[in-house]
Amino acid sequence: MTGPVDTSAPDGTESPHPVTGLDDVVHQRVRLGILTIAHEARRVEFGYLRTQLELTAGNLSQHLGVLETAGLVEVEKGYAGKRGRTWITLTPAGHAALAAEIARLKQLIARVETSNVQ
Repeated sequence: MTGPVDTSAPDGTESPHPVTGLDDVVHQRVRLGILTIAHEARRVEFGYLRTQLELTAGNLSQHLGVLETAGLVEVEKGYAGKRGRTWITLTPAGHAALAAEIARLKQLIARVETSNVQ
């Protein structure tokens, strides 16, 4: 087993715990799922998100509203043939927020994996 994790910053001061950097808008399970799926595709259709995340249309709409208000996704309404469709794409801010969240989660995982808890 290794010793305690060094949490000091380069200047010798104690750095905050990585959990303090998690973004409540991004970190919520459904919203993290939306961002992750949207990151994997150029744009993703509402129905696909609803199915993959096992949500009702209303619940998904609420989460998309939060992400859209935060500027992390763009919601585009249009038609595929005669059927109305809604597509979701990540904004540059959405890509940055997802990357920052993943980086913080990796820091948390590293702390757990290197701690000497038995």
